[in-house]
Amino acid sequence: MNTSRTERAASLRERVRGVIESARFERSITVLIVANAITLGIETSPSVAARLGDALHAFDRLVLAVFVVELLVRFFVHRSRFFGDPWRAFDFLVVGIAVVPAGGAFAVLRALRVLRVLRLVSLVPSMRRVIGALLKALPGMASIVGLLGLVLYVFAVMATKLYGAIAPEFFGSLGASLFTLFQVMTVEGWPDVARSVMAESPLSWIFFVVYLLIATFMVLNLFIAVVVNAMQSQVTEDLKDEGEAHTRLILDEVRALRREVEARRVSWPS
Repeated sequence: MNTSRTERAASLRERVRGVIESARFERSITVLIVANAITLGIETSPSVAARLGDALHAFDRLVLAVFVVELLVRFFVHRSRFFGDPWRAFDFLVVGIAVVPAGGAFAVLRALRVLRVLRLVSLVPSMRRVIGALLKALPGMASIVGLLGLVLYVFAVMATKLYGAIAPEFFGSLGASLFTLFQVMTVEGWPDVARSVMAESPLSWIFFVVYLLIATFMVLNLFIAVVVNAMQSQVTEDLKDEGEAHTRLILDEVRALRREVEARRVSWPS
């Protein structure tokens, strides 16, 4: 009896797996996520929220209930392997934050409901590939961040000593210099900063040009190079995995045909 019950549970689990892994089910969840994202954006309008606040809140609760049931079903299917997939763990975290009561000390979590939109990342394969590539690029990006921080610090110390007395609002302290040079690195309003210094020190343009060439046009472009390289590596791995899966499928079909031929040969009269 225990064996029969186990077999029925396994059969039910496989049927449920077929449902939740189907394209139709994933499309339905995707539509709910997009609709929920739209309603969360509408709630930010005071006039609309005043008229439709109850309906929007009810829809939000309904979507959350669907997500909770979905995760419970997935937990039923995968059991102990549920957290083995990082994307399922990510979904659990996002939905779990939304389930926490948004009152008292946890009132800030009410604003985090919009994090449910990030579930699109786990449902859309192309987004998963992009995130996977970014995660692979993190080690290289960390090295570039260290290099950029070193360049920023060296130039901030130089700027504080050279121009602290000339433009104290920009370079009066090391902290102010770091912030100003970070702004200059983004190429946002840097001519105003440079001209205010050049009014007292005409040759200071050399400092700003050298800094921009190193920090913006060289170091920041390394970020792009690392990310592009990671994306190319991810695409290559995906193509390789798809090719291996296709090859395994063909080999399985060949083996099945071979077994069928052998079975027919044995059944032929001698």
